[in-house]
Amino acid sequence: MKPRIESTKKPGANGTTKTSRVRSSAGAMDSSQACPREQMIAEAAYYRAEQRGFEPGSEMSDWLLAEADVERSLGKLH
Repeated sequence: MKPRIESTKKPGANGTTKTSRVRSSAGAMDSSQACPREQMIAEAAYYRAEQRGFEPGSEMSDWLLAEADVERSLGKLH
């Protein structure tokens, strides 16, 4: 059975944290099992937020732009 990806948004000290995790078929959450694509997006979104000073209100935009960047990068590799 393929693991389900679950994204949870948890406000951190700066209010911009987005955490993605994978739920295994047994139901346990384990961030070490997150797929590399999701990890790449999370990292890229973090750096976007960092560049704008972690001001709240643009978290979704950061994530979506990071996702597009990663998809473009992965597309060029194949």
